[in-house]
Amino acid sequence: MISVGWLRQRSRVCAAMPSPLPRPTLVTDGMDAPCSGAKCVRIEALLTPAKGTSMSEIAVVGLDLAKRVFQVHGADRQGRPVLRKRLRRDQVLDFFANLSPCLIGMEACAGSHYWGRELQALGHEVRLIPPQYVKPYVKTNKNDATDAEAICEALTRPTMRFTALKSAEQQSVLMLHRARELLVRQRTMLINALRGHCAEFGIIAAQGLSRAGELIKLIEDAADSRLPDLARQVLQCLTSQIRSIQGEIASIEKKLLAWHTSCAASRRLAEIPGVGLITATAVVASVGNASQFRSARQFAAWLGLVPQQRSSGGKERLGHISKRGDGYIRRLLVHGARAHLSWSRRKKQIRSAWLTRLLVRRPTNVVLLAMANKTARIAWAMLSRGERYQERVAAAA
Repeated sequence: MISVGWLRQRSRVCAAMPSPLPRPTLVTDGMDAPCSGAKCVRIEALLTPAKGTSMSEIAVVGLDLAKRVFQVHGADRQGRPVLRKRLRRDQVLDFFANLSPCLIGMEACAGSHYWGRELQALGHEVRLIPPQYVKPYVKTNKNDATDAEAICEALTRPTMRFTALKSAEQQSVLMLHRARELLVRQRTMLINALRGHCAEFGIIAAQGLSRAGELIKLIEDAADSRLPDLARQVLQCLTSQIRSIQGEIASIEKKLLAWHTSCAASRRLAEIPGVGLITATAVVASVGNASQFRSARQFAAWLGLVPQQRSSGGKERLGHISKRGDGYIRRLLVHGARAHLSWSRRKKQIRSAWLTRLLVRRPTNVVLLAMANKTARIAWAMLSRGERYQERVAAAA
């Protein structure tokens, strides 16, 4: 049995002993297992910059865009983080209006050009980075904070490549192109449906937009007995949609023609063989200032018209074209080259010695890609120097 005196003596000894050391707070480097609860709160407090940081110390800002919640990561001139902040959409402009002019980086996306113009109007310098160049700088898990930090880190790299800001006029012209492309796809779907439904009743028509008019006339002819009345009523719904879409496409092309007429650069590009209204306006609206490309080859590489490299150990291995960049312009250039080559063969007027020799050595599809590459280089030279197209005719050897 424990006596009362022994308990009193034990309590005096424990009181005289020094207090235990405080439990250290663990700080992970992102490679440990995910934490939760109070531990996450302690880690976030350690990683968050101290309060009272002067906003004038911020020299570089990485801004992660979203629909409603934006993440800001600020760093000083030495690259040390001095700000991590989450903003709502209606708070972004007010926050940067109270911030001293600095360098702001964003990932190039659909809304980045709008925010770039708004931030430039506030006196900041804005640069857009392609998302594939930001991804290597994302540390561990992906979230808004690490994305903003990665953008800030990539922004300070001396060899980083940036995307030029588009003006509101450029975006409007490109919107015309995207709307026209969507309507053309819908028209093709309707015509294919029309041909398929008519084939079920033994009515066959050749492929192509020009031959679809024959089917439409047959469907609208009530005296033709090959189609049942119920099927004719259904098919007339499709023909009315085709006519409506055709009118919308014509309206968009009129707007493109008006802009093309008012743009000197677009009119110059239309002088190149194989380049018409659609290609010229698309190139001018997408590129804007051609000086952002160092050379004609870089412009062709931006369009994905150069071979993809798999070189190693001092040995060059070139494969098929990379197909990077703007696939819409690349397709327009290839279709333009195909039309130009077809016309030249039909008229027997291949006036280029380079093209004549190339047709002997290479298949037609390879020649078309080479012609598209050359057209892209010519377009860059004309845009960057403000020159007109000068055709060079040389006799084949």
